[in-house]
Amino acid sequence: MSFPLLTTEGEHGQREALRYQVLRKIADAMVVHREPRDLFRHLARRLKKALSFNFINFVLHDPATDAMHLHGWETATGTKALRPIRWTVDDTAAGWVWQRQRSLLIPDVQAESRFPKALETLREHHVRTYYVLPMSTGTCKLGTIGIGSAEPAAYGAHDLYFVQAVAHFVTVAVEKALRTQQVERERDRLRLLLGLSNTLVSNRSLEELFPAIASTLRTVIQHDITTLMLYDAKKTSLRMCGVDHPESIPFVPPKATDFPLGTFLAAEVLAQAKPLVFHHQELAMRPNDELLANALAQGIRGICCVPLTTSRGQLGTINLLSRREQSFETPDLDLLLEIGTQVGIALENATAFAEIAQLKERLAQEKLYLEDEIRTEHNFEHIVGRSRALKKVLAQVETVAPSDATVLVLGETGTGKELIARASHNLSARRSRSFVKLNCAAIPTGLLESELFGHEKGAFTGAVAQKLGRFELADQGTLFLDEVGEIPLEAQPKLLRALQDQEFERLGGTRTIRVNVRVVAATNRDLAQMVADRQFRSDLYYRLNVFPIQVPPLRNRRADIPMLVRYFVHKFSERRGMRIETIPADTMAALISWPWPGNIRELANFIERAVILSKGSVLRVPLAELQSAAEPFSASSHTLGSQTLGSQTLEGAERDHISHVLSETHGLVAGPSGAAARLGLKRTTLLYKMEKLGISSQRFRDARRPS
Repeated sequence: MSFPLLTTEGEHGQREALRYQVLRKIADAMVVHREPRDLFRHLARRLKKALSFNFINFVLHDPATDAMHLHGWETATGTKALRPIRWTVDDTAAGWVWQRQRSLLIPDVQAESRFPKALETLREHHVRTYYVLPMSTGTCKLGTIGIGSAEPAAYGAHDLYFVQAVAHFVTVAVEKALRTQQVERERDRLRLLLGLSNTLVSNRSLEELFPAIASTLRTVIQHDITTLMLYDAKKTSLRMCGVDHPESIPFVPPKATDFPLGTFLAAEVLAQAKPLVFHHQELAMRPNDELLANALAQGIRGICCVPLTTSRGQLGTINLLSRREQSFETPDLDLLLEIGTQVGIALENATAFAEIAQLKERLAQEKLYLEDEIRTEHNFEHIVGRSRALKKVLAQVETVAPSDATVLVLGETGTGKELIARASHNLSARRSRSFVKLNCAAIPTGLLESELFGHEKGAFTGAVAQKLGRFELADQGTLFLDEVGEIPLEAQPKLLRALQDQEFERLGGTRTIRVNVRVVAATNRDLAQMVADRQFRSDLYYRLNVFPIQVPPLRNRRADIPMLVRYFVHKFSERRGMRIETIPADTMAALISWPWPGNIRELANFIERAVILSKGSVLRVPLAELQSAAEPFSASSHTLGSQTLGSQTLEGAERDHISHVLSETHGLVAGPSGAAARLGLKRTTLLYKMEKLGISSQRFRDARRPS
């Protein structure tokens, strides 16, 4: 479209030349501005140089509601802030022009009787002349542009012609801007739906899901409060399952979680299966239920309810509450409908996930119950026996395990002190963390400190790299110090500090390391006597001896021997692929009679040898090894649990048994064929017992030499 310049001399010609320049600048500006509101604002600033007007407005047609929407109101002095106004097509001059696609000139608004509601706004602003033009292209009818003046009959033919030229440029620019907006809106919609999908996938539980949904909705649609209500078909009610209120003001009435479906807005939403918007005027006329009254009291002016729909039906609604009028636009509702479908599927998955988790927990509890049924009555795995002495120990373990108190397990070698330590760990709150053990007697004195606390690179010769100590490895768990009585005096102060303060430094380091470790110690030595002999620090002894547990020797729990024998027979025969079904009565009686100075470890080793020697389904025990001690413990001369059996003391029986084995090994203590291996004892333990009982291995070696 071209607009020839009217060239007349004088003032009129200068005005037309100015208008031509303004048109060119407007055309250039229309290319730059992409937002319709910015475009209108720039147009008003340019136009006032070439045309006298009091205001210019822009009305766009909304196809979704078939209404005329006042989109901009610019005055000669700047933008006029007005509340959003919508008119029906028949009630406004803009609607008349849009329908007929013809310009309309009202020379005197005061005398115009048509469009009373719309012209009332013009009269409030003292407008007399009003000229409205259609904004249309060959493909669509966008709306209208209107210009008004406080003077009646203010515009002549040249003015109207100039405004038509302006309207042409504005129409092209608005169409381009609206198309750009539509593309950007679609891009943002897809980006939002993708982001929401990722959010829904990464949050499984309802507690995590709702805050993520509310946060996403707040970035897209401006509102003040988000609520989630789920439908309970059995109660025909809605349950409030989530409220996102940034101001942290209580929204739900006290003690109110369920709301009757019939009295709430969501009933209409679920019935129509589409988002609905309720404005303040409509809300105020509704039955004043407690939840709605609370919302209105907090200044809510509009509510948008979005149904959560899946293939299985209606789950409930997400509700957006706003304190602003006209907060929710038609494009928002289309987007919310898609969001509602996605959220509905996510909530359905979250509900299913919660049900699966509950079923999994239930199955786990049932599994634990069944495992408990097949364990011993005290639920201690690998601890076999039902004697009164053992039950007393297990009761102590159950008492102390839940606490973080240090436990000192006392008892002879082979009595199962490590099993008691493990039971204390497994019954504690630390059972999911590490159980780290250290045999203090097996570590050379010079390396014990490094094993306990670690060392830095270069701390000593051979320290080629940093090493973590057992205390660090056991952080948040349990550290088991076996044979704690073997710790040398020079290492005991640092151990004491680690126990008391839960902190230490690595060997060769300066940084203090803090840990949270529960310590369980064990020893077969008399620590109290060692303290008296100045072989063990008294303060460390008192720190370890917080909760002592005395594990009874096997000779004091003879009632458990048959059960232990059957347990070991089954264990070792199954390992060798054998099936031993019978244990002769005389064999069992001999096993019960034997004092077992090596306790359960000696019994286990002895039964393993017996299983190896057995050829059929009957256990063949090498009774020759027990015969020398069997007679003093006959049924007529011993009492179970007594410290003396017949005429021979337990100490004497132990001395005789060790001497007998040493004579067979010709005084050899260590090695695979030595006395310690035969007795099922550690070499250091056997040497300690020999010293205590006054037995010298040299005597048995001398006996082998020819005279």
